[in-house]
Amino acid sequence: MYPLVRELAVDGIPVTVTCRVLKIARQPYYRWLAQPVTDAELVEAYRANALFDAHGEDPEFGYRFLIDEAADAGEVMSQRTAWRICSNNGWWSVFGKPKKGKAKKPGPPVHDDLCAHVDEHGVTRHSFTADEPNQLWIGDITEHWTGEGKLYLCAFKDVYSNRIVGYSMDSRMKSSLAVAALNNAVARRGDVAGCIVHTDRGSQFRSRKFVRALGRHAMVGSMGRVGACLLTG
Repeated sequence: MYPLVRELAVDGIPVTVTCRVLKIARQPYYRWLAQPVTDAELVEAYRANALFDAHGEDPEFGYRFLIDEAADAGEVMSQRTAWRICSNNGWWSVFGKPKKGKAKKPGPPVHDDLCAHVDEHGVTRHSFTADEPNQLWIGDITEHWTGEGKLYLCAFKDVYSNRIVGYSMDSRMKSSLAVAALNNAVARRGDVAGCIVHTDRGSQFRSRKFVRALGRHAMVGSMGRVGACLLTG
Protein backbone atom coordinates (compact mmCIF):
# COMPACT_ATOMS: atom_id res chain seq x y z
CA MET A 1 0.00 0.00 0.00
CA TYR A 2 3.01 2.27 0.29
CA PRO A 3 3.02 3.24 -3.40
CA LEU A 4 -0.62 4.28 -2.96
CA VAL A 5 0.29 6.51 -0.02
CA ARG A 6 3.03 8.11 -2.14
CA GLU A 7 0.69 8.69 -5.10
CA LEU A 8 -1.96 10.27 -2.88
CA ALA A 9 0.68 12.51 -1.27
CA VAL A 10 1.61 13.78 -4.74
CA ASP A 11 -2.07 14.60 -5.29
CA GLY A 12 -2.13 16.63 -2.07
CA ILE A 13 -3.52 14.10 0.41
CA PRO A 14 -1.52 14.28 3.67
CA VAL A 15 0.42 11.11 4.55
CA THR A 16 -1.02 11.24 8.08
CA VAL A 17 -4.58 11.09 6.77
CA THR A 18 -3.90 8.30 4.29
CA CYS A 19 -2.08 6.17 6.86
CA ARG A 20 -4.90 6.64 9.36
CA VAL A 21 -7.51 5.59 6.80
CA LEU A 22 -5.48 2.58 5.64
CA LYS A 23 -4.59 1.72 9.25
CA ILE A 24 -0.84 1.57 8.66
CA ALA A 25 2.01 3.16 10.62
CA ARG A 26 3.83 6.16 9.21
CA GLN A 27 7.39 5.28 10.25
CA PRO A 28 7.59 2.05 8.16
CA TYR A 29 6.23 4.04 5.23
CA TYR A 30 8.97 6.68 5.55
CA ARG A 31 11.59 3.91 5.81
CA TRP A 32 10.21 2.39 2.62
CA LEU A 33 10.16 5.81 0.96
CA ALA A 34 13.86 6.21 1.73
CA GLN A 35 14.60 2.81 0.21
CA PRO A 36 11.65 1.68 -1.96
CA VAL A 37 11.21 -1.83 -3.33
CA THR A 38 13.09 -2.34 -6.57
CA ASP A 39 11.48 -3.61 -9.76
CA ALA A 40 13.36 -6.91 -9.38
CA GLU A 41 12.02 -7.35 -5.85
CA LEU A 42 8.50 -6.62 -7.04
CA VAL A 43 8.77 -9.26 -9.80
CA GLU A 44 10.08 -11.71 -7.22
CA ALA A 45 7.15 -10.96 -4.93
CA TYR A 46 4.59 -11.62 -7.68
CA ARG A 47 6.30 -14.88 -8.57
CA ALA A 48 6.42 -15.94 -4.93
CA ASN A 49 2.75 -15.12 -4.53
CA ALA A 50 1.84 -17.29 -7.55
CA LEU A 51 3.94 -20.18 -6.23
CA PHE A 52 2.42 -19.80 -2.76
CA ASP A 53 -1.12 -19.93 -4.15
CA ALA A 54 -0.26 -23.00 -6.23
CA HIS A 55 1.33 -24.70 -3.23
CA GLY A 56 -1.79 -24.00 -1.18
CA GLU A 57 -3.97 -25.62 -3.85
CA ASP A 58 -1.71 -28.67 -4.29
CA PRO A 59 0.60 -29.08 -1.27
CA GLU A 60 1.73 -32.49 -2.57
CA PHE A 61 3.42 -30.95 -5.61
CA GLY A 62 7.10 -30.06 -5.73
CA TYR A 63 8.44 -26.90 -7.33
CA ARG A 64 8.58 -28.44 -10.84
CA PHE A 65 4.80 -28.85 -10.85
CA LEU A 66 4.21 -25.50 -9.15
CA ILE A 67 5.97 -23.79 -12.07
CA ASP A 68 3.14 -24.81 -14.42
CA GLU A 69 0.46 -23.59 -12.02
CA ALA A 70 2.26 -20.26 -11.59
CA ALA A 71 2.61 -19.90 -15.37
CA ASP A 72 -1.14 -20.44 -15.74
CA ALA A 73 -1.56 -17.49 -13.35
CA GLY A 74 0.66 -15.35 -15.58
CA GLU A 75 3.96 -15.67 -13.68
CA VAL A 76 6.45 -17.49 -15.92
CA MET A 77 9.84 -18.38 -14.44
CA SER A 78 12.69 -20.86 -14.78
CA GLN A 79 13.02 -24.01 -12.68
CA ARG A 80 16.06 -22.51 -10.93
CA THR A 81 14.10 -19.39 -9.94
CA ALA A 82 11.16 -21.43 -8.68
CA TRP A 83 13.47 -23.72 -6.70
CA ARG A 84 15.19 -20.73 -5.08
CA ILE A 85 11.92 -19.06 -4.08
CA CYS A 86 10.42 -22.29 -2.74
CA SER A 87 13.65 -23.14 -0.91
CA ASN A 88 13.91 -19.70 0.72
CA ASN A 89 10.31 -19.92 1.93
CA GLY A 90 10.25 -23.62 2.84
CA TRP A 91 7.51 -24.49 0.35
CA TRP A 92 8.13 -28.17 -0.33
CA SER A 93 5.88 -31.09 -1.13
CA VAL A 94 4.20 -32.33 2.05
CA PHE A 95 5.64 -35.75 1.26
CA GLY A 96 9.24 -34.58 1.04
CA LYS A 97 11.91 -36.79 -0.46
CA PRO A 98 11.63 -40.53 0.27
CA LYS A 99 14.52 -42.10 2.13
CA LYS A 100 16.82 -44.42 0.23
CA GLY A 101 15.25 -47.85 -0.17
CA LYS A 102 11.81 -46.68 0.96
CA ALA A 103 8.85 -46.08 -1.32
CA LYS A 104 6.84 -42.88 -1.16
CA LYS A 105 3.84 -43.26 1.13
CA PRO A 106 0.40 -42.35 -0.20
CA GLY A 107 -1.28 -39.26 1.12
CA PRO A 108 -4.39 -39.45 3.30
CA PRO A 109 -7.72 -40.03 1.54
CA VAL A 110 -10.14 -37.12 1.41
CA HIS A 111 -13.16 -39.37 0.82
CA ASP A 112 -14.43 -42.60 2.33
CA ASP A 113 -14.18 -45.77 0.25
CA LEU A 114 -17.82 -46.19 -0.79
CA CYS A 115 -17.10 -49.25 -2.95
CA ALA A 116 -15.63 -51.38 -0.18
CA HIS A 117 -17.36 -53.91 2.03
CA VAL A 118 -16.26 -56.49 4.56
CA ASP A 119 -17.20 -60.12 3.83
CA GLU A 120 -18.09 -62.83 6.33
CA HIS A 121 -14.41 -63.59 6.86
CA GLY A 122 -13.58 -60.02 7.78
CA VAL A 123 -11.78 -59.36 4.51
CA THR A 124 -12.30 -55.99 2.81
CA ARG A 125 -13.42 -56.39 -0.79
CA HIS A 126 -14.54 -54.01 -3.52
CA SER A 127 -17.72 -54.18 -5.55
CA PHE A 128 -17.85 -52.09 -8.72
CA THR A 129 -21.43 -52.48 -9.93
CA ALA A 130 -24.19 -50.07 -10.96
CA ASP A 131 -27.88 -50.47 -11.78
CA GLU A 132 -28.14 -47.39 -14.00
CA PRO A 133 -26.01 -44.80 -15.81
CA ASN A 134 -24.27 -42.05 -13.83
CA GLN A 135 -24.49 -44.05 -10.63
CA LEU A 136 -20.82 -44.99 -10.29
CA TRP A 137 -17.80 -43.72 -12.23
CA ILE A 138 -14.22 -44.80 -11.72
CA GLY A 139 -11.27 -42.62 -12.70
CA ASP A 140 -7.57 -43.14 -13.16
CA ILE A 141 -4.45 -41.57 -14.69
CA THR A 142 -2.11 -43.51 -16.97
CA GLU A 143 1.08 -42.48 -18.73
CA HIS A 144 1.99 -43.14 -22.36
CA TRP A 145 5.21 -42.58 -24.29
CA THR A 146 4.89 -40.79 -27.61
CA GLY A 147 7.32 -39.58 -30.24
CA GLU A 148 7.36 -36.19 -28.49
CA GLY A 149 7.73 -37.47 -24.93
CA LYS A 150 5.53 -38.70 -22.10
CA LEU A 151 1.79 -37.99 -22.18
CA TYR A 152 -0.62 -38.38 -19.27
CA LEU A 153 -4.21 -39.49 -19.79
CA CYS A 154 -6.93 -39.12 -17.18
CA ALA A 155 -10.20 -40.90 -17.94
CA PHE A 156 -13.50 -41.65 -16.22
CA LYS A 157 -15.53 -44.77 -16.94
CA ASP A 158 -19.22 -45.36 -16.22
CA VAL A 159 -19.41 -48.75 -14.52
CA TYR A 160 -22.94 -49.39 -15.79
CA SER A 161 -22.04 -49.22 -19.50
CA ASN A 162 -18.31 -49.92 -19.08
CA ARG A 163 -17.67 -46.98 -21.41
CA ILE A 164 -15.28 -44.04 -21.07
CA VAL A 165 -17.44 -40.97 -20.51
CA GLY A 166 -14.76 -38.30 -20.31
CA TYR A 167 -11.02 -37.81 -20.56
CA SER A 168 -8.20 -35.28 -20.70
CA MET A 169 -4.55 -35.40 -21.79
CA ASP A 170 -1.54 -33.31 -20.81
CA SER A 171 2.23 -33.47 -20.75
CA ARG A 172 2.22 -32.82 -16.98
CA MET A 173 0.35 -34.74 -14.32
CA LYS A 174 -1.31 -31.77 -12.62
CA SER A 175 -4.56 -31.48 -10.70
CA SER A 176 -6.02 -29.59 -13.66
CA LEU A 177 -5.68 -32.81 -15.69
CA ALA A 178 -8.17 -34.59 -13.43
CA VAL A 179 -10.49 -31.58 -13.25
CA ALA A 180 -10.57 -31.24 -17.05
CA ALA A 181 -11.38 -34.94 -17.46
CA LEU A 182 -14.21 -34.72 -14.93
CA ASN A 183 -15.65 -31.59 -16.56
CA ASN A 184 -15.45 -33.30 -19.95
CA ALA A 185 -17.41 -36.27 -18.64
CA VAL A 186 -20.04 -34.07 -17.00
CA ALA A 187 -20.50 -32.08 -20.23
CA ARG A 188 -21.18 -35.32 -22.09
CA ARG A 189 -23.52 -36.84 -19.51
CA GLY A 190 -25.54 -33.89 -18.21
CA ASP A 191 -27.39 -34.74 -14.98
CA VAL A 192 -24.78 -36.38 -12.76
CA ALA A 193 -25.91 -35.22 -9.31
CA GLY A 194 -25.36 -37.94 -6.74
CA CYS A 195 -22.99 -39.95 -8.95
CA ILE A 196 -20.19 -41.64 -6.99
CA VAL A 197 -16.72 -40.94 -8.43
CA HIS A 198 -14.22 -43.55 -7.24
CA THR A 199 -10.48 -42.97 -7.65
CA ASP A 200 -7.22 -43.95 -6.01
CA ARG A 201 -5.43 -41.63 -3.59
CA GLY A 202 -3.29 -39.87 -6.17
CA SER A 203 -2.52 -36.24 -5.35
CA GLN A 204 -4.45 -35.03 -8.41
CA PHE A 205 -7.67 -36.53 -7.03
CA ARG A 206 -6.97 -35.25 -3.51
CA SER A 207 -6.30 -31.70 -4.66
CA ARG A 208 -8.60 -28.90 -3.61
CA LYS A 209 -9.37 -28.13 -7.24
CA PHE A 210 -10.71 -31.62 -7.88
CA VAL A 211 -12.65 -31.76 -4.61
CA ARG A 212 -14.26 -28.41 -5.44
CA ALA A 213 -15.14 -29.68 -8.94
CA LEU A 214 -16.96 -32.65 -7.40
CA GLY A 215 -18.89 -30.26 -5.18
CA ARG A 216 -19.86 -28.01 -8.10
CA HIS A 217 -21.38 -30.96 -9.92
CA ALA A 218 -23.05 -32.36 -6.74
CA MET A 219 -21.07 -35.58 -7.13
CA VAL A 220 -19.85 -37.84 -4.32
CA GLY A 221 -16.18 -38.71 -3.98
CA SER A 222 -14.95 -42.19 -3.09
CA MET A 223 -11.33 -43.11 -2.63
CA GLY A 224 -9.42 -46.38 -2.43
CA ARG A 225 -5.71 -46.98 -1.97
CA VAL A 226 -3.01 -45.67 -4.34
CA GLY A 227 -2.95 -47.49 -7.67
CA ALA A 228 -6.10 -49.49 -6.90
CA CYS A 229 -8.38 -47.87 -9.44
CA LEU A 230 -6.85 -48.85 -12.76
CA LEU A 231 -9.25 -48.64 -15.70
CA THR A 232 -9.72 -51.88 -17.61
CA GLY A 233 -11.85 -52.87 -20.54
